[in-house]
Amino acid sequence: MAQINFNSIYTAYYRKAFLFTLSYVHNDQVAEDIVSEAIIHLWELSKEREIPSIEAILITYIRSKSLNYLKHIQAQENVYQTLLDKGQRELEIRISTLEACDPNEILSEELRAKVKTLLASMPEKTRIAFVRDRLDGKSHKEIAEELGISVKGVEYHITRAVKMLRDNLKDYAPFLFFFI
Repeated sequence: MAQINFNSIYTAYYRKAFLFTLSYVHNDQVAEDIVSEAIIHLWELSKEREIPSIEAILITYIRSKSLNYLKHIQAQENVYQTLLDKGQRELEIRISTLEACDPNEILSEELRAKVKTLLASMPEKTRIAFVRDRLDGKSHKEIAEELGISVKGVEYHITRAVKMLRDNLKDYAPFLFFFI
């Protein structure tokens, strides 16, 4: 059994095999690695048995290794594309949600809830005086009669309620004119 000389295989086939491999893998380093492995494989195989067609074995080996490489790249690209698609969908959802967001509506509801909570925490006469004055539109005299206090007492309770609201809602100052 005649062993093939490594240098003669390398000299005769390396350049052609490299260009063939490069045309598929599009990466110089990967093409060099595949062709070098193929030539070493062919040389080691020649130690074990007679090689009827050097080109057929080289092309078969190169084809197999190049396919494995390209399938690996394809799998990576699929994973990357899936992640990119998911990220793109998530980004589109965030954009559309933010575009649909109406700050006035959100702040208005939030502010209403805070005002309601603050009103509920006020002393009864202070709350009633404020609600009758600002929300029901009653006069100070009417409120005084209803609560059984003086007009000055009504003014005191309204002023107290307004101060409590201003102190607790200072972050909402631009919106307070709707309520106070």
